[in-house]
Amino acid sequence: MSNPRLLTLLFVFCAAAPALAQDPCASFKWDVQHERALFASTPRDMSAGRDLASAPVVTPDHLYELTLISQDQIDYAIAPAKSSKPGASGGLARIAIAAAGTYRFSVDQSLWIDVAANGALLVSKEFQGSAGCTAPHKIVEFDLPAGAQLTLQLSGGIGTKALLTLTSAPPPAP
Repeated sequence: MSNPRLLTLLFVFCAAAPALAQDPCASFKWDVQHERALFASTPRDMSAGRDLASAPVVTPDHLYELTLISQDQIDYAIAPAKSSKPGASGGLARIAIAAAGTYRFSVDQSLWIDVAANGALLVSKEFQGSAGCTAPHKIVEFDLPAGAQLTLQLSGGIGTKALLTLTSAPPPAP
């Protein structure tokens, strides 16, 4: 005896399964709905800084399209934690947050993401990437202190533009 409801559910699942399997952005293990929504919005154009004085300010919950520059023209506060190939691009931005906490930097490509504070690079808490996904491609979490001068350092880029978001990480699930 066949169950029409069960057959309908099975049909819907089988029809939807290939679409889920084909979405390269579905492989993140974190909840990235907020980042995905920001990546679907219109970005704010700005040029990444060559030094701290020319670095723009990034704040949470916006999508930025940064114009990157050749790394050999950047005066990094601290040398990037990962060396890059000659000709790589990057840039600097100042970070403005209201409260200490865990924050995520999301980019649309394979960029190295460092955060400098008080003369040292902060150690990232965790990161994830999704091959084939550009909305976002890579997400790196940092515990950011309040009241410190924080500098975002991007390096290792292969293009002249990069999409970037800064978001507060959702609290861990109970």
